[in-house]
Amino acid sequence: MKKSYLAQVCALLIFCLLFTIPANSQLNLPRGSQAATVTQRIGISDVSITYSRPRVNDREIWGSLVPYGMNNLGFGTATASPWRAGANENTVIHFSEDAQIEGQAIPAGEYGLHMIVNEDDSATIIFSENAGAWGSYFYEPSEDVLRVDVRAEDAPHTEWLQYEFTDISADGATARLRWEEKAIPFRITMEVSDIVMQSIRRELQNQPGFNRQSWEQAANYALNNNGNLEEALGWIDAAIAGQFFSEKNFTNLNIKAQILNRMGRTAEADAVMQEALAMGTVLEIHGYGRQLIAQGRAADALEVFQTNAKQNKNTWPVDLGLARGYSAVGQFDKALKHLKIAEGRAPDVPNRNAIAANIEKLEKGEDIN
Repeated sequence: MKKSYLAQVCALLIFCLLFTIPANSQLNLPRGSQAATVTQRIGISDVSITYSRPRVNDREIWGSLVPYGMNNLGFGTATASPWRAGANENTVIHFSEDAQIEGQAIPAGEYGLHMIVNEDDSATIIFSENAGAWGSYFYEPSEDVLRVDVRAEDAPHTEWLQYEFTDISADGATARLRWEEKAIPFRITMEVSDIVMQSIRRELQNQPGFNRQSWEQAANYALNNNGNLEEALGWIDAAIAGQFFSEKNFTNLNIKAQILNRMGRTAEADAVMQEALAMGTVLEIHGYGRQLIAQGRAADALEVFQTNAKQNKNTWPVDLGLARGYSAVGQFDKALKHLKIAEGRAPDVPNRNAIAANIEKLEKGEDIN
């Protein structure tokens, strides 16, 4: 009898352990307002918005489901709350680097995103340092990091609330909330060149700094994006000589010459390129000749194309280069002669078609550059 009783007790305990349900447990079921995240890269930085997407579902949205102005939501600590700019938890926006919103600075970080929408289509975008609250029930104005005023726009119907990034540029994008027949945009920009330069400095102190090409890329970026030219010159000099990874070649000498030219040190730049020409491939030298034409140095470009023709006789694209050089100095007859030779040596149909079009231009007395 005792053994039977003990067996029953053990069985009951096992049952309780297997089937006891915690009071706070919840099933993982679909929400009415689905979660979403949208991300946009600006330069090398990311902006992301994480939100929930309520549906219109034949409801009146603006001025009703989303009341105009600030409102007492009847819960939490806030007596006057903006709209949470979505559903469920906070809508959260994250900036991986410092940014500007409508021209006003905001530090890198994560923010609760709220909106005050008004009947006259004016709207205020609020970035709160409290990114973890549920909705805007606990909204506290003292936690605002930034407020910007914008205008809402009429837009095609959007059934499920949506954030999107539009008007993409090299240094910015417009974040746009769309719901029902309204859109609320705000412009985000970043100092991309400064951010990239700061990133380059950090990376050159790490694994990429053990690679010559990294120093060439760094110098070239600074050259072409208004970076510090003295710093760029130091980077390209490191690629050329003095480090265990250094190697003098046409590419880094050409970058150095361009930096020196930008600094107004033209004679030094020309001397560097004279050294580089002896190392260049036929295509690299051809490219340098075209650089000189773009700089308005037609006579110098012709000399470079002539050097290429001597170093790489009867190869593509030396005659094309000579044609461009002679055309740049106005000697169209000589240019036409070399362009016809180049047509017979062109390696593919697109080049042959381009040459044919340039032959027509020269025959009309037009420069092909």
